[in-house]
Amino acid sequence: MPIPLVNSIASWFLKKRIHQMELFLKYPHDVQHELLHKLIQKARNTEIGKQYGFKEIRSYRDFADRVPVTNYEQVSDMIERGRQGESNIFWPSPVKLFAQSSGTTNAKSKYIPVSPEALEDCHYAASKDLLCVYLNNNPDSQLFTGKSLRLGGSKRLYESNGTSYGDLSAILIDNMPFWAEFSSTPGNEVSLMSDWEVKMKAIVQETIQENVTSLAGVPSWMLVLLNNILETTGKKQLFEIWPNLEVYFHGGVSFEPYREQYQKILPRHHFKYYEIYNASEGFFAIQDRNGSSDLLLMLDYGIFYEFIPMDAYGQPEQKIISLSEVEVGKNYAIVITTNSGLWRYKVGDTIRFTSINPYRIRVSGRTKHHINAFGEELIIENAEQALKKATALTHSEIVDYTAGPIFMEGREKGAHEWFIEFKVLPHNKTEFENVFDKALQEINSDYEAKRKNNMTLNPPKIHFARTDLFYDWLKSKNKLGGQHKVPRLSNSREMLEELYVLNQVGSQTNMNT
Repeated sequence: MPIPLVNSIASWFLKKRIHQMELFLKYPHDVQHELLHKLIQKARNTEIGKQYGFKEIRSYRDFADRVPVTNYEQVSDMIERGRQGESNIFWPSPVKLFAQSSGTTNAKSKYIPVSPEALEDCHYAASKDLLCVYLNNNPDSQLFTGKSLRLGGSKRLYESNGTSYGDLSAILIDNMPFWAEFSSTPGNEVSLMSDWEVKMKAIVQETIQENVTSLAGVPSWMLVLLNNILETTGKKQLFEIWPNLEVYFHGGVSFEPYREQYQKILPRHHFKYYEIYNASEGFFAIQDRNGSSDLLLMLDYGIFYEFIPMDAYGQPEQKIISLSEVEVGKNYAIVITTNSGLWRYKVGDTIRFTSINPYRIRVSGRTKHHINAFGEELIIENAEQALKKATALTHSEIVDYTAGPIFMEGREKGAHEWFIEFKVLPHNKTEFENVFDKALQEINSDYEAKRKNNMTLNPPKIHFARTDLFYDWLKSKNKLGGQHKVPRLSNSREMLEELYVLNQVGSQTNMNT
């Protein structure tokens, strides 16, 4: 397809869509409540619609009173029935696709339904909107003179009982419209390869000859690929390979730990970075301004939003509020109702509003302590289960622990760094490290993917802490007492650096590596 024609089509769609976006920017609450009404009406004859009396719901208050807030564990049985081929349980349209994502407390993986409506009106609509917003902000862009280097997950789709499951990225690539495939590299065959080492080499060979004008993918994974490309070509920075490269669309993990490393290999001050916020459950927000860290909450993708103020999250006084009640600067857990049949579902993310006219947000974290510096989404439950297995097999006992990331530096891979204080030491430190690492991989499929062949994560670095290290740390913070706890997992290195210093002093039972 000639490039001028592509630009003409894009320009026409841009003007049409920007006008539609202006509608929800001007009337956000009307758009959201009309959407909720449509979702309820469409699902009124489903099993869940009958259970909660959707036919009798006349208002948002009726909806909030009748339908409980849920998490994955509470709806997993219903979703599993859908995976086994049952229909009309939580959504009337046949749901044949399920996005596999990181594990919960009780399961290695979650399987999130992806309906035909969600695929078209949410995920693919968001991809088009991202381009529209970018082109609107950068009218001189030459984006369509080349291709977008996309980097998705490593899993193909697996079929069972008439349904399929796999990484969301695999689902999107496998079902993408022709216009997206035409403008992307590598091709689908390479994109869906399951062996990451083979896939990386194939991507390098296929893309270094292309005219790449944009990048799209998770920062941690993308950095590994780009470093491989530089190493293969012997170049110092990416513009030597792709002189027309102009923007990187990123999401999935925080970009801040990687920003400096990207600036070193993309050293043009006018190079653009555009952030997105999506998950298996849906596409939520898009950066809509050049140079901004704020993301525009997209209100017409078939997702109705509610929020739980984090200052009372999980407490008896916890309340759920609508979009019209949020305040700038406060942290909220997101609750969504979607066109895939998730009803008042807690995603597990926390966000902070930076503006309410229009509604712009920043992702502030997770409702649980976690490490997600590389997309591994390691939660406390994962750590507890792995430590329990490692101590049992090595006949050791743990007093306290904490962990955080070792960020990628240059071409060095990332890792997790642990401080563990023992009551009874394992006889063999190496055995403990290996058992613990293996247990984490068995428990968390995303961690397992990052650790495979040390592709993104090196083995964990474990310090055997001196006696009373954590007590001394709490004391130094004036936090001795029953109400104060040792933070378990963090995406920051601040506590690790403090512990490293404290571990060298005090009691000289120094078992640090």
